[in-house]
Amino acid sequence: MGWYRTKNERLTQILNSSGTISAVPPDPSPTTKGERTRKVLLDAAIDRFSRDGYRGTSVAEIARDARLSGTAVYAYFPNKEALFIAAVDEDAAAVIEEGLTSLTADLDVHRWRQTLIFTLVAAVGRHALARRVLAGLEPDFTVRLLSIPALEQLHKASSERIRAQQLAGTVRMDIDPDQTANGLVTIVLSLLMSLIQTGTDPAALLGPDVAAVIEAALRPPASRSGERRRQQVAR
Repeated sequence: MGWYRTKNERLTQILNSSGTISAVPPDPSPTTKGERTRKVLLDAAIDRFSRDGYRGTSVAEIARDARLSGTAVYAYFPNKEALFIAAVDEDAAAVIEEGLTSLTADLDVHRWRQTLIFTLVAAVGRHALARRVLAGLEPDFTVRLLSIPALEQLHKASSERIRAQQLAGTVRMDIDPDQTANGLVTIVLSLLMSLIQTGTDPAALLGPDVAAVIEAALRPPASRSGERRRQQVAR
């Protein structure tokens, strides 16, 4: 089992069998020589690609950074593009892992979406390759972010949280949790790209107005009697 595959299985383990958030297990270490070599190679690729970009990096440079022969790289990846995609997936998975750990059961049910966004913003600052792709500096690969394996775990976690809130009566019942979660994750990615590419302060972009729109879309409709009482108070 390769290290890249293990990384995504770690994200899966953050969700327990019912789909709710559980404690994060210790980060598994690669056990075989091949897994260790793959990890060293991916670490070197993430560092080099984030610094010099896809076009400015050669496989030979990554091999040298990893203290491997040039031919050793091709035992794990058929070409530079495959290595770059795996490196992006690995770095993005680390960002998403931080986002998933923010979705703990004791979070305020009314704030978890905003907390998730701020957690991901902070995480991107610590993962230079994911940040580089989100910044649009690798336009040929930006669309790749929409299909990275780790993103499915974020979809699942958000969907389960929305479904739980529906059962609790705090989110409207006439929306599909899976579809809404997919839309929410897409919005989060768009916000991350906007923040990084414009240099906008997260607090300014993710202020009360954005939160109000999201909550208005999810809030259960008020009962007629409750609405009449509010109108009477307003008068």
